[in-house]
Amino acid sequence: MKGKLGILSGGGVLPRLLVDACRSNGREVFVLAFDGHTLPETTDGIDHAWVRLGAAGTAMKILKEAGVADIVLAGPVRRPSLAELRPDGWGLKLLAKAGARALGDDGLLRAVIVELEQEGFTIVGIDDVLQGITAAAGALGRVEPDDGALADIRRGVDVLQHLGAVDVGQAVVVQEGIVLGIEAAEGTDGLIARCGALLREGPGGVLVKLRKPGQENRVDLPTIGPETVRGARDAGLRGIAVEAGATLVLSVDTVIREADAAGLFITGISVPE
Repeated sequence: MKGKLGILSGGGVLPRLLVDACRSNGREVFVLAFDGHTLPETTDGIDHAWVRLGAAGTAMKILKEAGVADIVLAGPVRRPSLAELRPDGWGLKLLAKAGARALGDDGLLRAVIVELEQEGFTIVGIDDVLQGITAAAGALGRVEPDDGALADIRRGVDVLQHLGAVDVGQAVVVQEGIVLGIEAAEGTDGLIARCGALLREGPGGVLVKLRKPGQENRVDLPTIGPETVRGARDAGLRGIAVEAGATLVLSVDTVIREADAAGLFITGISVPE
């Protein structure tokens, strides 16, 4: 039997899916919930504690006292300003060690992982706990991208690989070769909504979502779910392309059903290293 799993829970439904998977498999689980980020229902009926995001030292103590062996980071967390964060002593030490890396999400997460591992925890990926959650290659539903959409996908991949190298964004929206928007602090849902107002006449834009080059694969994998599909539909997009084997697809049956009903394609693509 694997050791007790500690879930560092951001928002959304993913942390609860991990809880339910552990309970189904008989694995002990503990949720560290963050004030203002974790959904309250994530902690229902499960051993847990609430902390503020900047209380890193308190969080470390709680995890050790709970007997956690392995840790998974799951769910989105809105990055606060330093004033909002109010880091404690452990948090200040982490930020000092991270230095310039803390300016990007992947750089900061790498620094967090290093510190957690130095404290004796093992970091595991979401796909190590939830089997079969990553996107398969090819079309996920009945609709497939046409030649024009494939050209937009290639354009999106090129843009993201260049921006990802400087730890900026996992998603872009492209319409007929024109970049309508790049994911920033608003997240993917915000990007989609923003680009809906920027669409030109003609075939709708395409959302492309990938890992950053050299990204730490145990945390912050690109993720889509039913809300992504609904947002793309409402914004007038024609489809979504994600990195096969490296993008989490939540509630995949619902994603496929809603994409087919909306006439949207969802496709898993291979990305050159």
